Amino acid sequence: MAPGAHPSPLGLAVLSLLEVGPLHPYGMQRLIKLWGKDRVVNVGQRANLYRVINRLHEAGLIAVRQTEKDQQFPERTVYELTEAGRRTSREWLTAMLSGYDNEFPAFPAALSFVMLVTPQESLRLLEQRAESLRQEIARLDGELGTHSATLPRVTLLDTEYVRALAQAELAWLDALADDLRSGSLTWSYEELEAFIVADDPLRAAVQANLS
Repeated sequence: MAPGAHPSPLGLAVLSLLEVGPLHPYGMQRLIKLWGKDRVVNVGQRANLYRVINRLHEAGLIAVRQTEKDQQFPERTVYELTEAGRRTSREWLTAMLSGYDNEFPAFPAALSFVMLVTPQESLRLLEQRAESLRQEIARLDGELGTHSATLPRVTLLDTEYVRALAQAELAWLDALADDLRSGSLTWSYEELEAFIVADDPLRAAVQANLS
């Protein structure tokens, strides 16, 4: 691994795009969005893209090819992939495809503190999330239906994966919601009190929210 460069989805995207040919940052961002990869690679803030590009450049993984000047646009730096960048791109791709990494998503973190709200409020919130997932699955189905007839399946694997995760989560949420409705899953301060040590700050929070 190149010193100063750490694997990241956006870093891999930059290196992979430059395998096609030299690009400036705006071109990278445009292609990521055009190809629908902004669902799995965060390019919403261009400042993040520039920071990653700077790190890759400092690590010698990409190099400045040229600077473009145009009266209609600001000066643009065009980057190209170095041989070290090509090797690193393969290393990162191999590691990300073969390994499992706990990415600390927000939803499981929120679930770990769900006892701070009542079972009734939890049901309402989880139903909202389930509805959002249904809408996302429908949108993904539409996207796959539109592109599967014209694009090789290998170019849509990330969309398939996102849809599979959303479908699996929706099935789990629906089952969880059924348990909350039936009362087979419930909690109260009195029930949780026995599992919270006397000086645990969580005790006051649970009591305040469930009492």
